[in-house]
Amino acid sequence: MIKLTDQILTETIRKRPLDSYKGTYGKVVLIGGNHNFGGAIIMASLATVYSGAGLTTTITDASNQTSLHSWLPEAMFADINDLEQLTQLVLSVDVIVIGPGLGTDAKALTVLQLVLKLVTLKQTLVIDGSAITLIANHRLIIPQTKYTVLTPHQMEWQRISGIAIKDQHPDQNWLVAHQLGATVVLKSHQTEIYTDTKIYQNTAGTPAQATGGMGDTLAGMVGGFCAQFANQDNAVLAAVFSHSAIANQLAQCQYVILPHQISQQIPQFMAKYAN
Repeated sequence: MIKLTDQILTETIRKRPLDSYKGTYGKVVLIGGNHNFGGAIIMASLATVYSGAGLTTTITDASNQTSLHSWLPEAMFADINDLEQLTQLVLSVDVIVIGPGLGTDAKALTVLQLVLKLVTLKQTLVIDGSAITLIANHRLIIPQTKYTVLTPHQMEWQRISGIAIKDQHPDQNWLVAHQLGATVVLKSHQTEIYTDTKIYQNTAGTPAQATGGMGDTLAGMVGGFCAQFANQDNAVLAAVFSHSAIANQLAQCQYVILPHQISQQIPQFMAKYAN
């Protein structure tokens, strides 16, 4: 197992060329946030925008529109109930993040099934939260894409992998990740990342991160990094390390870290490592 350190940041984060424009840094759509869990998709969207994605659209329940734009005027909004518009948006982007606050009801299942049907071999797909549970419960097939990332916590990984938490050993985890055709970010106090060929363990992180929304923020960061950096493995690894390293910095003077605080620190943090 390879220990993940800040070396991944200098290998991944690049100075922006002078002739940059918003299209240079990718288009991301985030899908989730039912009427009860709007905060999850808002936190994920914050992380995507603050990570530097060029264009970000949040597809969520209409009840979340005002809160989204209050927190993040940079993100565009679309109604998750408008499946025709959802289809057009999904087909037009580079990265799709689905799951934060999506829920597990029939409407959520319909949306997820549609997205899994639409995604193409030219796109990156990040599957988080309740979308992982839906895939496990309904035995949905994860489609072939340019690059697929799953970001489960240990219980979600138990559901989709069939490996009980007590038996989640790196060798078994990597084997199932390979069978699923995805990079797996298995969240825990020392998050492990299973790529196609290697296993990494995050060396950053703090108990101050143990609060709701932390995983939503990570999913958004993964989406934002994947939209910008060509090496998708490195993008995922850099997002995971950055998420925890920023928390370590904040924890020097805070007992608990709020997820949106991590997002707000991302631009300054990335600037230190831009190569």
